[in-house]
Amino acid sequence: MTSSTTQALTHITGPIVLAGAGKMGGALLTGWLAQGLDGGDVAVIDPFPSDDIKALSARGVRINPLAAEVGAVSTLVVAVKPQMFRETGAMLRSFAGPDTLVISIMAGTPIKTISDVCGGKVVRAMPNTPAAIGRGITVAVAASDVSKAQRATTDALLRATGAVEWVDDEALMDAVTAVSGSGPAYVFLLAEELARAGVAAGLPPELATKLARATVSGSGELLHRSELDSATLRKNVTSPGGTTAAALEVLMGADGFQPLLERAVAAATKRSRELAK
Repeated sequence: MTSSTTQALTHITGPIVLAGAGKMGGALLTGWLAQGLDGGDVAVIDPFPSDDIKALSARGVRINPLAAEVGAVSTLVVAVKPQMFRETGAMLRSFAGPDTLVISIMAGTPIKTISDVCGGKVVRAMPNTPAAIGRGITVAVAASDVSKAQRATTDALLRATGAVEWVDDEALMDAVTAVSGSGPAYVFLLAEELARAGVAAGLPPELATKLARATVSGSGELLHRSELDSATLRKNVTSPGGTTAAALEVLMGADGFQPLLERAVAAATKRSRELAK
């Protein structure tokens, strides 16, 4: 993370309440503490906190305090599953005052719903699982009543686990969820199926898995580091009439990768919209 991010986090004043400390909520919390946020400024609300989360109490993080014990909350980060939100909403509302910044990372849950249930000034965000290693990307959209300072606080908290992009149109968030929120699963599936195809071509399973895993992760790192776009990197690997060209002829055909991925992203976008109902 950049030094400016660290500085921004150390200047955030609590208390911050994190509702839900699963994989994504836990990744955010770990990122905040690593970037210098005082654990004493954070309270975690989770009915079944993991041992790793419980251990953070040694750094001052409060686990499942009552709202009265926390006091006036500056920021409430909602990282519960969307299906659980309405069940837990009444309890979460006890932590949020009218001016509390409420950051939601729940898929498919619109700003209006979050505002109706929790109150506060709402920012809706969609991170992804590479946040666990500080390489995530999050897209955020703010309600019209979110202040410039609250937007800066949101940016600093989300940037602790990777890059942050802002949009003005909330309607884009369903497609964001389908591309970057769900996207890591598509990449993992590519590694899985590439290994399976290697086995079908005669490779021992262990070797096929190692080759597929290293190829996908290494190619991702090359894409991350290179200034070239993905299409140029692909072309650089592809010699005319060679083995890569033969494979790409299949993958880029009428029934190949592009139309299949379009349908997959469309299905995920549709599901994200359904979750809002």
